[in-house]
Amino acid sequence: MAEPTEKDLESAAAQDANNAGNRHGSSGPDVAEVDYSVFTESQRRYIVFMASWAGFFSPVSSQIYFPALNTLAEDLHVTSSLINLTLTSYMIFQGLSPMFIGDFADNAGRRPAYVVCFTLYIAANIALALQSNYAALFVLRCLQSAGISTTIALSAGVVSDVATASQRGSYMGFVTAGSLLGPSIGPVIGGLLAQYLGWRAIFWFLAIFSGTFMIPFLIFFPETARGVVGDGSLPPQKWNMSLISYLKSRKAREEGITSDSSRKKLSFPNPFQTLSIVFQKDTSIILFSNAVLFAGFYDVSASIPAIYRDLYGLDDLQIGLCYIPFGVGATIASIGNGKFLDFNYRRIAKNLNFPMVKNRHTDLRNFPIEKARLEIAFPLLAIGSLSILVFGWFLNFGIHLAAPTTILFLMGMSLTGAFNTVSTLLVDLYPEQAAKATAANNFVRCLLGAGATALIDPMLNAMGRGWCYSFIAFVMLSTSPLLLLVIRHGPRWREERRVKLEARNGGSDTRANNE
Repeated sequence: MAEPTEKDLESAAAQDANNAGNRHGSSGPDVAEVDYSVFTESQRRYIVFMASWAGFFSPVSSQIYFPALNTLAEDLHVTSSLINLTLTSYMIFQGLSPMFIGDFADNAGRRPAYVVCFTLYIAANIALALQSNYAALFVLRCLQSAGISTTIALSAGVVSDVATASQRGSYMGFVTAGSLLGPSIGPVIGGLLAQYLGWRAIFWFLAIFSGTFMIPFLIFFPETARGVVGDGSLPPQKWNMSLISYLKSRKAREEGITSDSSRKKLSFPNPFQTLSIVFQKDTSIILFSNAVLFAGFYDVSASIPAIYRDLYGLDDLQIGLCYIPFGVGATIASIGNGKFLDFNYRRIAKNLNFPMVKNRHTDLRNFPIEKARLEIAFPLLAIGSLSILVFGWFLNFGIHLAAPTTILFLMGMSLTGAFNTVSTLLVDLYPEQAAKATAANNFVRCLLGAGATALIDPMLNAMGRGWCYSFIAFVMLSTSPLLLLVIRHGPRWREERRVKLEARNGGSDTRANNE
């Protein structure tokens, strides 16, 4: 199949614009005349806010733990390397568990997936607060990760349920902002609790805080999965209704208003569907590049407690406070980058005369969505790599604490923007399977991040701080050519995948990779 050129895309986009105009002007039914979601703007904001809050728990559960690493090693009489293994195991399960829950959420619904995740998470936190040996800590951290890690994938799925491609950058930005508050708030809370109440208080706090989240969730949060409720107009299963939805449906039944909809039978989650996304040509490159960035980011986060204690003599609380610039930069970037993504989408759509429909289904088969998203990533990747290099040499020469901590702000802002760009592109490529696509992202980046975390201490000992972080920065920067490859060949690979999927479905049109 010949590779589409920019001129081909422009011609195809113009034809799509004409077709869209004809459809809007006709009286016949067409998918373009149907709103993408029946949820109002205020309802979508509430849904995204709750998804963002849910996504907050996964990174905070990891980051809140960092300031207590030194104290835990002393209380449990183990080495720092063994304590770092609990970070590695956490990340392994962070990559594996979304493969199961993501498929379950796309088929059964977002609400039951959230309930399963938070039930396991709350139970694991209570057990962690009560345990007193390293083996229990290791196992329970795995269960804690298995429970809460999927919330980020679920949040991306919720965004795909309610937002079209032209709005998705901003919505993904808000969702990412919640998940990235963890790097700023988590270590501060963890430092305070570990310093004044002991490390057990960290897990009691997480159990209580997550229980607080579940109360409004169970009462108000509607089911959004398009495989269950369509555009939001179909009622979910009775057991899958929020309290508000249940009361409304009961009132409707009393008034004689009934609705009937067929339901798919629940099946055991299939992790191989997530793996099939991992091994696609374009997504494999995107996921690997993002995983390299994530590994570098996590290497910095995990090494700060030991380095800052040895180099600057900081206690748990002071170490936690040093994460604030990182988290602030990450939060600013996630919101601002979402706006930039939407702006770049509109800019390219205008240049190609591609139809802009805010609340309608958008067929992206003739639109260079890879270019619209990844163009934003290159300057962020360059700044993030440079900031890690500078961070390492600041630590190598023992420069005042203010210097490396200030660099953390720049690092958080740039790397977070790059993460958000890739996450948004994945949802664009797989809007009907967004939870599975994000689960694939977690799988690759967490496994690579787990290996990087296990290697960071030996690398620092063998290479020294300056050269170790210089090596990490170089590896991260080397992903730029891979992203250029996706921009150049991604549209052709995406079209090949669509044709194969359409042929497999007996010639019926599919939106899984086009919207």
